Amino acid sequence: MKILLVEDDLSLINGLSFAVKKQGYELDIARTSLEADAQWADEKYDLVILDVSLPDGSGFDLCQKMRRTSKVPIIFLTAADEETDIIMGLDIGGDDYITKPFKLAVLLSRINALLRRSSQFSKDDGELHSNGITVQRLKGKVYKNGEELELTASEYKLLCFFMENPGIVLSAEKILGELWDCNENYVDGSTLTVYIRRLRMKIEDEPGKPERIVTVRGMGYKWKA
Repeated sequence: MKILLVEDDLSLINGLSFAVKKQGYELDIARTSLEADAQWADEKYDLVILDVSLPDGSGFDLCQKMRRTSKVPIIFLTAADEETDIIMGLDIGGDDYITKPFKLAVLLSRINALLRRSSQFSKDDGELHSNGITVQRLKGKVYKNGEELELTASEYKLLCFFMENPGIVLSAEKILGELWDCNENYVDGSTLTVYIRRLRMKIEDEPGKPERIVTVRGMGYKWKA
């Protein structure tokens, strides 16, 4: 599998390159937005790691460009740790958001989990139908009443998880474990709230009054079939 790292800190690049390649992944490096655009246009990647602050632009802008054509898993790796930055990164299509300084083992776990989940869903050839929503897992496409929806990789996985468990109350811990498949202590619980809100905006007729993904107060969420 091939990863694109967009980062301008040379010392961090060297450390990550060694660790990622040791895991058996191929790694391409881009130190500017311009280099990242060129790499993205020429290569097919299985995962992208983006810094937010680049010498000639923003990782947020790069993420938005990539999301126009791809559901590739995207991890933000940045010193921008304000809550507004985290929410923006997830809202525009990021699958994970890790702030510096970070533990290398945690980052590698997140990378492995996202790649594993992405591979699992791309190989599943079944279809899901419920409540006006259709998921064509072989093609990775989602439709609402026949109209195709644009979902990020994490939104897609979250939707499938709900639809595979209709009527079952799923706790936040269970959902986070399904999304990241690693120690949920490393995951900010507010991240799930952002994902749920973002997914509801796309699949609900009235996001403020959800009828598909419903909240079970004090327990979690469930898919109402």
